[in-house]
Amino acid sequence: MTTRLAPAVDAEGYLIDPDDWDETFARDTAAALGLELTEEHWDVLRFMRAEREKHGVSPDARHVMRHLVETRGAARNRLFELFPYGYPGQACRIAGMKRPRLWSTG
Repeated sequence: MTTRLAPAVDAEGYLIDPDDWDETFARDTAAALGLELTEEHWDVLRFMRAEREKHGVSPDARHVMRHLVETRGAARNRLFELFPYGYPGQACRIAGMKRPRLWSTG
């Protein structure tokens, strides 16, 4: 029997290496944050992962909101209904992203 080791996270619970992410990590992290993931959550998380794969960085919340509007006809604030404690604090952590910077330093 193989024991699965949990991926390494920083002091705030963000993955140190975003490539260590898998859906088990997402489910476990969401549960620890008090969220039960629905198909709509998974849509957001998979979009975020695909954008990271394509561009090498976490997608900006505006891009995720646009994705929800364009693919689901959702209101722009739907992202914050799905992740009520915020995009960086819940969505990025569950999606296995590094903690996003809150502003650009150039």
